[in-house]
Amino acid sequence: MTNIAIIFAGGVGQRLSNGENSLPKQFLKINDKPIIIHTLELFEEHDMIDKIYIAIHPDYYDYMQDLVKHYYITKTAGIVKGGATGQDSIYNALKLAQSENNDDSIVLIHDGVRPNITRDVISENINCAKTKGNAITCTSCFETILVSENGINPEHVPYRKHTYAAQAPQSFHLGEIIKAHEYTRKTNPQYTDIVDSCTLFKTLNKPTYMIKGNRGNIKITTIEDLYILRALIRYKEDVEAFGLVGGIS
Repeated sequence: MTNIAIIFAGGVGQRLSNGENSLPKQFLKINDKPIIIHTLELFEEHDMIDKIYIAIHPDYYDYMQDLVKHYYITKTAGIVKGGATGQDSIYNALKLAQSENNDDSIVLIHDGVRPNITRDVISENINCAKTKGNAITCTSCFETILVSENGINPEHVPYRKHTYAAQAPQSFHLGEIIKAHEYTRKTNPQYTDIVDSCTLFKTLNKPTYMIKGNRGNIKITTIEDLYILRALIRYKEDVEAFGLVGGIS
């Protein structure tokens, strides 16, 4: 069985106004290396990952090819141009993967701007998807979650012990997640209210299974996230360089 990483960074997104440059956030550099390369290296260096497919904004297709070569991301099996939405971009990469791999392959769908997952989280995604059919990386919520449709009054306050934040990777059998995409593209072609692959997969009314993620697995969305990521990566490098005890999970 083949284990495939699908890395999507197909949108330009809202650029971070950090005064450094005007590149999309996935190409901003941490320690002189683009964020997306930090992400790709996690899968490149994991011995259970066989192939990597990347979905990138069409304007940066050639640039992404150059980066993959420059940083020796040798497991890259294909780069595709992203679509109008994040889910369109994922679908494009999945279809390329399907053309070259069996439908029972495991695919780990991951944000290009989520560069701090652990090796164990990748391994657990693969193992859970193989035994249960899918895996959704989650962390317990430490803060109270309020549900409000009008943004003014809380209508529901779920018990905190029952709330989790869905992260990535989110992992499935290749044929099953493509089936979910194709069903949704017929009934909801704009992917309205489909925020991630877990939400998409639930349209098939199939059970999903959670695995525990690491709290350092942040998605880079704001300038504050960029500063946090810099601190996390530098701390990890210090731990490795100086043999410090402990680390950030």
